[in-house]
Amino acid sequence: ILDNDGEPMAVTLEARNLTADQTLVTDPAAVAAQLGRILGVAPDVLAERLTGDRRFMYIAKGITPETWDRINDLRLPGIFSEAASRRIYPAGDLGANVVGFVGAEGTGLGGIEYAFQDQLAGTPGTQTYERGPGGKVIPTGANSTTAALGGTTVRLTIDRDIQFVAQQALAEKVVQSQADSGTIVVMDPRTGQILALATAPTFDPNKAASATDANRWNRPLTNVFEPGSTSKLMTLAAVVNEGKANPYSGFTVPPSLTRADKVFHDHTPHGTLHLTLAGVMAKSSNIGTILAAERIGGKKLYKYLKKFGIGEPTGLNFPGEANGSIPKYKDWSPTSMPTIAFGQGLSVNAVQSASVFATIANDGVRVQPSLVSELVHADGTTEPAPAPKTTQVVSAATAKQVRAMLESVVGEGGTAPMAAIAGYRVGGKTGTAQEYNENCHCYSGVVASFIGMAPADAPQLVVAVSIMNP
Repeated sequence: ILDNDGEPMAVTLEARNLTADQTLVTDPAAVAAQLGRILGVAPDVLAERLTGDRRFMYIAKGITPETWDRINDLRLPGIFSEAASRRIYPAGDLGANVVGFVGAEGTGLGGIEYAFQDQLAGTPGTQTYERGPGGKVIPTGANSTTAALGGTTVRLTIDRDIQFVAQQALAEKVVQSQADSGTIVVMDPRTGQILALATAPTFDPNKAASATDANRWNRPLTNVFEPGSTSKLMTLAAVVNEGKANPYSGFTVPPSLTRADKVFHDHTPHGTLHLTLAGVMAKSSNIGTILAAERIGGKKLYKYLKKFGIGEPTGLNFPGEANGSIPKYKDWSPTSMPTIAFGQGLSVNAVQSASVFATIANDGVRVQPSLVSELVHADGTTEPAPAPKTTQVVSAATAKQVRAMLESVVGEGGTAPMAAIAGYRVGGKTGTAQEYNENCHCYSGVVASFIGMAPADAPQLVVAVSIMNP
């Protein structure tokens, strides 16, 4: 498994399995003492494996050829080896939750290792022959050999430098904010390629057995949460695309708003405000977003959310991926439209959230996300990944107007002035929402998010950051 520059993230190396014929080991304790010094294993454990009448017994698996050479030089009776292989991860925890890990038998148990197990593993060779009396091979018998086929190499879209920076920044922030965990997704909005997919805490796939299940998961795809205010991007883009408002359209925003039997407020108490649609985005006004959404109605809003990919598979086919959800429109209650308009009552994973902003960054065209750029077969031929599916969600003109609105969020008076970067035009959106727990089908915890793009006038990167329970 390689990164997008061809640097190895998972490789198979030659190894040996150390075996013993217990009937030939005359002094198990002495042999165990000699092996223990080389293997770093307690002699009493090894002595137990060497004692008995079994003709074949594994003593250690996946040792290096150099280690076997040292053991072989001792000429210990009853000690043998067989050819094997071992999987190593040269980059350690870099991209570990994407790459995945293998079990003791070398079979993929997570991530790309699991998803591409059949391709990575190749096909074993076979040899068939006839034996005669005494077990001797008959030279003129029906003998045949089928050559083994080497495995396929998987080249990822992951950029190791961006992945490294993302993991470092995320790990620091999770510790600093005493959070449960965090995720970062970095995408190229023009191609849909994921350049970084980080989670913290993470694990070292070279020592996968010592990690918890949660730290081995790829949280940006396996965990779902309510998007909260980052979802307002979709609502306001739909309103603009339907021609019901533009960034300069005025809205009178009262201190509270009652719909059906529910009273809605903004996150900060206020009197009556007079905001433009861009101001509604900049201030992240729930009430202003509801008023804007009512100009198109719930049915149209639902159609736009589905076109943005809410509740739909990302197309990555990643093991354990959760799709998130949105209630079918026929099941909406009188309060569904206002709550869904500002990001509650629906759930997403972090890649879906990033993809929404990538759609606006890419002139309204949603490009299916991708993690694999190509396969390189054993004979050296390459197989590019299939062209990603594209969907025109909103017009290019709408996307341009919404990007300008996102710039106001990081400007003076917006909710995210700290996201401004000197010398660059940056746009983005803050969000605070609840994490959905699939186990109890309930909400448990808070998710703080920021999703941004740069340069805002012609975005080349979209970055989505979420911190769970800061």
